[in-house]
Amino acid sequence: MFSSMKGRSVLVTGGSKGIGKGIAAAFAAEGAQVVIAGRDRQAGESTASELAAAGGNARYIQADVAKSEDCAQMVAATIERNGGLDVLCCNAGVFPAASLAEMTPGQLDEVLGINLKGTVFAVQAALDALGRSGHGRVVVTSSITGPVTGYAGWAHYGASKAGQLGFIRSAALELAPAGVTINAVMPGNIITEGLADLGEEYEQTMAASIPLKRLGSVADIASAVLFFASEQAGYITGQTLIIDGGQTIPESLEAMV
Repeated sequence: MFSSMKGRSVLVTGGSKGIGKGIAAAFAAEGAQVVIAGRDRQAGESTASELAAAGGNARYIQADVAKSEDCAQMVAATIERNGGLDVLCCNAGVFPAASLAEMTPGQLDEVLGINLKGTVFAVQAALDALGRSGHGRVVVTSSITGPVTGYAGWAHYGASKAGQLGFIRSAALELAPAGVTINAVMPGNIITEGLADLGEEYEQTMAASIPLKRLGSVADIASAVLFFASEQAGYITGQTLIIDGGQTIPESLEAMV
């Protein structure tokens, strides 16, 4: 179904670990030329080497998406390496916990800077290249937290993720004349390094609240991203897809069977 990914130039922000790594690996496995962008050079180079060892075409570029100049540089480097840019995956994100009573301006700025402004900066930097592609795609990694659900301690994170969805709807209108689409995936609880840091009790509690009785995998998210990036999704733009095992459906645990 995704044979059209072969040879495509793909840029994945925050692609060195977690969901981003899964997205990068999925594109590499489909024959795309993948560039991973992130702040952690060691993790990024390790991931790129891992994908290359598996037969993929991958390279790491150091960039902080909260800085517009870094976004311009990572897009330029991708174009120089791959000859263009077909798919931009805005996946970079952070989720440090902080209650409203204790949240500092610096913590708020960090989350909004990376999660929300980083998405806007990356798309701005890629506008021309995506338009020249002839099949430009933008896929944003949002979340159910913020747009659909809430979680104490993540008010800044939730705000950033809801903001991403407001952004894609207006951006879709501006990108459409160039034939470029922009859509978002909204993961629920996915097994990643970040989730592991929250502890086994958290994982068990969350699994109990999901109708499918399990947490998702990075492959579950990557498959949806591949679809949005494919030719088959060329008539879909400004849309969102919740991938949460049904977590947001029951009104309470008593509604579960």
